[in-house]
Amino acid sequence: MPLAQTEHAQTAPKNIASGLLLATFGAIAFSGKAIIVKLAYRYGVDAVTLIMYRMLFALPIFAVMAWWASRGKAALSRQDWLGVLWLGLTGYYLASFLDFAGLAYISASLERLILYLNPTLVLLLGLVLYQRRISLRQMAGMGLSYSGVVLVFGHEITLQGADAALGALLVFLSAVSYAIYLVYSGELVRRLGSLRLVGLATTVACLLCLLQFVLLRPLSAAAVAPEVIWLSVLNATLCTAVPVLMVMMAIERIGAGLAAQTGMVGPMSTILMSVLILGEPFTAWVAAGTVLVIAGIFVFTRAGKL
Repeated sequence: MPLAQTEHAQTAPKNIASGLLLATFGAIAFSGKAIIVKLAYRYGVDAVTLIMYRMLFALPIFAVMAWWASRGKAALSRQDWLGVLWLGLTGYYLASFLDFAGLAYISASLERLILYLNPTLVLLLGLVLYQRRISLRQMAGMGLSYSGVVLVFGHEITLQGADAALGALLVFLSAVSYAIYLVYSGELVRRLGSLRLVGLATTVACLLCLLQFVLLRPLSAAAVAPEVIWLSVLNATLCTAVPVLMVMMAIERIGAGLAAQTGMVGPMSTILMSVLILGEPFTAWVAAGTVLVIAGIFVFTRAGKL
């Protein structure tokens, strides 16, 4: 066997192992966001102020990311900037704010299950916007997933009342907003590269969240408990910037499909953390709904490859 092939055979398993680890830890870190938000709400902070602090601390990280990825590259055209602004508005600012607002009313477990429906929303948008066909197996997977969410939601609404309906709606709209970002980001990703686009779009979102706070709240609202500050720092780093980089590095090693399947650990890790850290109940309804959602997404993603 030639030396080059031998070296490739030796490094390939290492790349797969490291890619799987990065995808797993990235999914777990992303899932921790809901836990941190729920903890911060215990100190009386509102969604506008909380997301302002998260984006304030994340802004330098994403600005550096955008600068690093832009070195030696051509300047953005006017059309590129409009695309970045649109994706920053829908994919990160609006999706993040609606998610934070919804978490004030529903459990972290239900929030994660709703967000996990994102691949199905991307497909439905493709059907509406581009008349892309949906296979019977994909429809079956979607049916399983949405049944799981409805099961958990039905149980939660009996406990929380109308607040649960409002929270679920806000989080669902967050998932729709992010799906719009995914549908429209393909061309820009090819032109700018994923790291550059993520850095620029998230920088836009950070600035919009800061502007939102200035317009909607008095500056005195920035005076929050020290615990909120530290939780926001943790959210901005460990649950925002770090998992973005982890998932991108994982995709480079194992591809987007396998990285997405590894991300199925996300809902399970959120539920585990919500029980251990937040003290949320783990009922048979939550367990059954989680199984249905994960099974449905698995069937859905596998059907798309056939």
